[in-house]
Amino acid sequence: MTTPTLTPYRSRLHPARAGFARLLHAEWTKFRTVRAWPLVLAVAAVVTVVICELGASGSSTSGGGPAIVHGPGGEQVNDVFRYYHRPLTGDGTVTVRVTGLRSNDGKGIEPWAKAGLLVKKSLTPGSAYAAVLATPGHGTRMQWNFTHDTAGPGTDVTTKPLWLRLTRTGDHLVGYESADGLTWTKIKDVRLPGLPHTVQVGLFTGTPPHNDVHRAFGGTSETYGGGQVKATYDHLTLQGTSAGTAWQSTDVGASTEGGPAPHNAPDPGTSSASANGTYTLTGHGDIAPTEDGPDMLQMSFQGVFVGVLFMTALGALFVTAEYKRGLIRTTFTATPSRLQVLAAKTTVIAAATFTTALIAVAVGFTLAQRALRSNGFSPPQFPELSLFDDPALRAVVGSAILLSLVAVLALAIGVILRNSAGAIATVVVLVILPQILSFAFPLPAAQWLLRVTPAAAFAIQQGVTRYPQVQHNCLPESGCYPLSPWNGLSVLAAYAVAALLLAAWRLRRRDV
Repeated sequence: MTTPTLTPYRSRLHPARAGFARLLHAEWTKFRTVRAWPLVLAVAAVVTVVICELGASGSSTSGGGPAIVHGPGGEQVNDVFRYYHRPLTGDGTVTVRVTGLRSNDGKGIEPWAKAGLLVKKSLTPGSAYAAVLATPGHGTRMQWNFTHDTAGPGTDVTTKPLWLRLTRTGDHLVGYESADGLTWTKIKDVRLPGLPHTVQVGLFTGTPPHNDVHRAFGGTSETYGGGQVKATYDHLTLQGTSAGTAWQSTDVGASTEGGPAPHNAPDPGTSSASANGTYTLTGHGDIAPTEDGPDMLQMSFQGVFVGVLFMTALGALFVTAEYKRGLIRTTFTATPSRLQVLAAKTTVIAAATFTTALIAVAVGFTLAQRALRSNGFSPPQFPELSLFDDPALRAVVGSAILLSLVAVLALAIGVILRNSAGAIATVVVLVILPQILSFAFPLPAAQWLLRVTPAAAFAIQQGVTRYPQVQHNCLPESGCYPLSPWNGLSVLAAYAVAALLLAAWRLRRRDV
């Protein structure tokens, strides 16, 4: 009698792929069947949403403040300066030599003090403009519409005179500079859409206010205000059609009878012209984006800081619980490839925490924005942030990635230490403690902490754009981080990857 031969079953998947898929399913089954872990994840989501809404509900603003000025792009701006101008109809060119720029208040000159030529759509604060200018600390620049800045080759205007030229052709404006008035170098060609046929053109000067911060372990002191500069010019020429027969002086952005003055509005400046063709302007104020308002985006994510604690506990316990009960031996007996086990656990915890965190953060952000608007943070003074528009979308997705990376970091450290308390404490020290210490440390040390520790990842929640042409003090208590949003998040990602590599090395070298 012939015994029939049965063909053994063979999976059509590659063995490694079939094995890893089985591992993923096994780890996911562990996660969802141990009731404590889904419960911790659900509590983390609820707490994150509630704290986001409560934190925003506790914030308030008061009306009746200074008038808010918006630039052509809708951003809040400072537009305060001394202007010596006349109308220009059609195309034309204005040229001048800047012979000096110095402080006029005895407190030293700010590096971003400005003197130069400016073409402006109108005298209304916030209207479109283009300027070619000289500064004492940043050389020559071409700046336009508040947020744009291009450096020229010129050096410090306080060391030697500099020639500047601004040419208009339609809605194109080109800035030039020269050391001798003969050989000219183009700095930038810019376009101002919608520029009217008649614009204002002339000399301007201004300076940001003095802003000095002293930081010690005892606290922070900040002095803000003042500042005035005197700029001198000669060889002023205007080629083109001008309806005005004489130059006029205006303090753009100064207080008017019609309402309160914009932020940093100066006392009246002065302008004078001598018989030998020398011009002197004194004034203060700035032409730049404003960065001193509240960060409504960051104010909507206060629950994420608390959510970090839950994700830390969840990531650590997902692996240390198996070590504590001895179940890890069963796992490694069923799957001898320890690195595949680590990869499967990492994938499951990352996917579960990211999905849950994304939903929680999106809901928390929406409720927080509603609470902020009901407390007075509403247009036009404060922009309305939509969930699916940048930077809100970046902050929501980035915050979910942050929480997921914290869980992965905790899991990796749990593999290394094999102890729940030690793993949780280590992650708290790395992620939470630098945030707390940055409020007390001297400013250089505080900024160093927020650059090199995983706490840098909270920069992903920043909504205020930091422009390089604006002098500012980055204070941790004001929600400012020294790194850009994605660069800050990448620091946490680097820690998580390094911890996973060390965990993989330890798994291969140690018995269970």
